[in-house]
Amino acid sequence: MLVILMDDRVLPSRQVCQTCLLADRTGQPRWRPGQLCCGHAIRKSGDRQAECYQCEMGFTVAHIE
Repeated sequence: MLVILMDDRVLPSRQVCQTCLLADRTGQPRWRPGQLCCGHAIRKSGDRQAECYQCEMGFTVAHIE
């Protein structure tokens, strides 16, 4: 599942991405297994941390399972 991380909140990606021009036709981030196509990877600080990405709009996107 992809979520948007904000200062003290976690938002579903659809709530933020549905108005983004880079989102897919369902309003979700363009995700291919292991890669966010509308952003770039941010380094993880540990093995237990979720994969994080910086989207082109400036939001932090996390892939959690």
